[in-house]
Amino acid sequence: MSAPPPRAVIADDERLMRDQLRARLAEAWPELAIVGEARNGAEAIELVQRLRPDLVFLDVRMPGSSGIEAARALAGQVQVVFVTAYDEYAVEAFEQGAIDYLLKPAERARLALTVERLKRRLAEPPAELAALLAQLSQRMTVQLDRLAPPAEAPARRPALQWIQAGIGNELRMIPVDEVLFFMAGDKYTRVVTAGFEALIRKPIRELADELDPDRFWQIHRATLVNTGAIAGVARDLRGRQLVSLRGCAEKLEVSRGYAHLFKQM
Repeated sequence: MSAPPPRAVIADDERLMRDQLRARLAEAWPELAIVGEARNGAEAIELVQRLRPDLVFLDVRMPGSSGIEAARALAGQVQVVFVTAYDEYAVEAFEQGAIDYLLKPAERARLALTVERLKRRLAEPPAELAALLAQLSQRMTVQLDRLAPPAEAPARRPALQWIQAGIGNELRMIPVDEVLFFMAGDKYTRVVTAGFEALIRKPIRELADELDPDRFWQIHRATLVNTGAIAGVARDLRGRQLVSLRGCAEKLEVSRGYAHLFKQM
């Protein structure tokens, strides 16, 4: 009797990134069954404990319970692959240990290497696999201790460096330095650069928490502007402050609560 196909759970708070990883895994490992998707670490823990998959792909940074916290809870129960967009220190730590990782967006060549490693581990006889999981659990704990900031002095997470946006059938990674401004709409947030626009589902309040506050100022409850793109500020006939941007004809209104940002301009 042939062995049942391996099963996996994907955990990432960005639906587009879950879809992209699922598609890349289907190419690299057609036999792998994706049995569940989670939007945060807590959901990942619940799915793994309920569905008992062989593998879990964990985004390092997720709201609420992070991928690192989920990995601690699941150590020894499942093979863990971390997925990260910008955690260089995490990548260095993973390289030194037995934890696999992927950089966003998952490149085919790197994913193929990870798949081969995972296949070899899953092919181990049950007794050897149990011993290997115990060893990985111990090594994972050491690596996660290196990654996690001290509880008494939590470190601010690195500022967001890339925006993941779907443009047509393409998933594009947009450097935040190229973004002139973000503006919230009814269901989506506009991402405006000098060359194109895109729509994302991430709300302004989350972007404000994740972006560098010295680089992106909130000038309205619905607007974040790249300070490096500001050309000037003027008042219109109604007394409103309007921000002009380099490389963009659109002017952005400054609400009263944020007018103090431009007192020196």
